[in-house]
Amino acid sequence: MSSVLYVVSTPIGHLDDISRRAIEVLGGVDWVAAEDTRHSQRLLDQLGIKARLISCHDHNEAQRSDELVSRLKNGEKGALISDAGTPLVSDPGYRLVRACQQAEIQVVPVPGASALLSALAVAGQPCDRFLFEGFIPSKGAARQQVIERLATEAVTTIVYEAPHRVLSFLQALAAVVDVDREITLCRELTKQFETVRRGPVAQMADWVASDSNQQRGELVLVLPPAAQSPG
Repeated sequence: MSSVLYVVSTPIGHLDDISRRAIEVLGGVDWVAAEDTRHSQRLLDQLGIKARLISCHDHNEAQRSDELVSRLKNGEKGALISDAGTPLVSDPGYRLVRACQQAEIQVVPVPGASALLSALAVAGQPCDRFLFEGFIPSKGAARQQVIERLATEAVTTIVYEAPHRVLSFLQALAAVVDVDREITLCRELTKQFETVRRGPVAQMADWVASDSNQQRGELVLVLPPAAQSPG
């Protein structure tokens, strides 16, 4: 199929989580648009895929989209990937997807790994409805306001947090929630040092404070609805 952009999910850690379809697509397109081409080159090398990599990140996506749409309109096939997981989820890419749609170029998802959904699946929290908050503000009043709002959300909420801020997040949240309110910490999902632990927010803050290893790597936090904290 010509004039198509594939949006391809890649592993969030374990290399074997890439799908056979994703490998086939990445090996068959004319180019791969990647957030960090150096990081993505290592992935393609591990998979034995030779493909032309083109950078597409927050700082150049608007300009790069015009170039890539032009290539696609000339009959090329392309793929969009992020550094890990499903593109566009707290990552760049929507401008390129929108530009392709506006140019009547078909956009095809190739689903796969997602830190968001992986964390939700193992959190032991209600997941019939949920809110994905992504990365919250890093400091100041804006950060505190978001934390206070999260404490009142009526649905399960998923947050991405930087390792050097996870302890302050837990401590700030513990100060505004009930003593028995739970949270699930998911760290380094699908990687060698994967951690999934659930408990009251204040206890989780104490645990993270006592173990510096829990302040490293990639973190996803899952907070249950304000109205219930499952046992």
